[in-house]
Amino acid sequence: MMASLFTSFDPSTNLSMSLNWLSTFIGIILIPSVFWVTPCRSSFIWTKILSTLHKEFKILMASNKMNGSTIMFVSLFSLILFNNFLGLFPYIFTSTSHLSMTLALALPLWLSFMIYGWINNTTHMLAHLVPQGTPPMLMPFMVCIETISNIIRPGTLAVRLTANMIAGHLLLTLLGNTGNLMSLYLINLLIVVQLALLTLESAVSIIQAYVFAVLSTLYSSEVN
Repeated sequence: MMASLFTSFDPSTNLSMSLNWLSTFIGIILIPSVFWVTPCRSSFIWTKILSTLHKEFKILMASNKMNGSTIMFVSLFSLILFNNFLGLFPYIFTSTSHLSMTLALALPLWLSFMIYGWINNTTHMLAHLVPQGTPPMLMPFMVCIETISNIIRPGTLAVRLTANMIAGHLLLTLLGNTGNLMSLYLINLLIVVQLALLTLESAVSIIQAYVFAVLSTLYSSEVN
């Protein structure tokens, strides 16, 4: 039971190779080239979403007096959203349910922000370790707390996304495996519950992609 429960998170295939990671790029492959050339309703909706995200990220960056492009964070949102959504379809591997994927996104971003900040804005980075108005006696403790909170940022980003993806998938799998033990009336009820959970998971997929991108934007704005 436990083995079959976690098989959906196994990146290996029958060829004993981790080819399931290729599902990360399914979102790009499935989008026809016509989408980018011919205006249509779906392209208009997606363009509107990206435009809204661009404006929000610009506001976050401007509030911290940071000038720069938002294309990296919008692209990050798109990548995570595609993978989260595709993982809800049967027999499609969810790469964002693995820490190796989410850490590969969070850790390089965090490291680049920290290296840039400490090299170019050392005084500003040191000032961030002691919040304004901190009593002198508490300053050593605040430095320790702020340092720890900075170090665990990539871990919290990665674990938050992974945990949310795994939790929803496990719940859907557990409920689906109980179908053959239920009566016809309970199966109808189970289908309704599954559809409700699927709707909830769709919302979680969007929210988690948005949270990951927004927090990455905030972390980048802090180093300026």
